[in-house]
Amino acid sequence: MKQSTLIALALAAFTSATPLLETRADCAPVHIIAARASTEAAGAGIIGDVMDDVVSQSSQTITTASVDYPATLTDYAASSASGTAALKTMLTNQVAACPNQKIVLMGYSQGAHIIGDTLGGGGGPTVLLGAKTDPVATSISGKVVAVVLMGDPRHVASESFQEGTATYLKGLFPRGTDQSLESFSSKIHSYCDIGDLFCASGTSTLIHLAYVTKYGSEAVDFVLGKIGN
Repeated sequence: MKQSTLIALALAAFTSATPLLETRADCAPVHIIAARASTEAAGAGIIGDVMDDVVSQSSQTITTASVDYPATLTDYAASSASGTAALKTMLTNQVAACPNQKIVLMGYSQGAHIIGDTLGGGGGPTVLLGAKTDPVATSISGKVVAVVLMGDPRHVASESFQEGTATYLKGLFPRGTDQSLESFSSKIHSYCDIGDLFCASGTSTLIHLAYVTKYGSEAVDFVLGKIGN
């Protein structure tokens, strides 16, 4: 058999066995990845309402995806670590497939937690969060143009990108200085209100669940401004 024929067969076998992530011809200008809150059913969850409004109000073509992770409270450390690892893989694959694409990240509660851990590093200092992990490479995170966090349990007091009323309070698992998100401050809006059980160490779950209703339109406008509408 000729060498050229062998090469052609080998290429054909490789192509059939290796699924393509997304060809460049299929790359939309913008891609949104949503991470749902704890105990929500698989998919985008409540933060998906914000995502859908961005898609419907933008003049650009936008593709969407959601992080596939347990989103459980029963083993929070393992769940959040799994979500962070999954999001890192999603981002890395997306950037490889569509290097010129603008990426938007949106997360609610534990979903906000895993987005922060992906960008700034995760785990520690408490055993409740497991071992520390590194952030995704800057060559990947640099493609992210906007981040919306709602009810982030890793909320830190006095961060420059805080929205809502709990700017001087901290969450259940405040982010350490070595995991700071300040380098992304111009790209982030993080919503947390006084009394929130998770992001402000308060006592109310009702406040924790109200961010899309209260701040959803503001978050949509923020993202549209970052992606160029």
